[in-house]
Amino acid sequence: MSDAAVAAFGLLDLRVGRITRAEPNTGARKPSYRLWVDFGEAGERTSSAQLTDVYQAEELVGRQVIAAVNLGSRRIAGFVSEVLVLGVPNEAGQVVLLQPERPVPLGGRVY
Repeated sequence: MSDAAVAAFGLLDLRVGRITRAEPNTGARKPSYRLWVDFGEAGERTSSAQLTDVYQAEELVGRQVIAAVNLGSRRIAGFVSEVLVLGVPNEAGQVVLLQPERPVPLGGRVY
């Protein structure tokens, strides 16, 4: 990996959090959920995530996720989305969440 690529990756602050609450974001143009994510000592942050094709709101609660926490906030249908929860599209183009393969401490940084 080039020095430039390493430096660019270092600009992203990717952290592990746990979803504590999930509900439909009914005002959003595209179906999505409002998420509350606990990052341990860094506190709780919110996210609007288009995950409705693969997940029910109740199965998201308690799940550890990876999120970019330093991209700024956006207002989506009146809801402030503070972090970007990361996922990868499956073969049908539906977003599947990235998560640690084992439980890890909340707020842990991805390297």
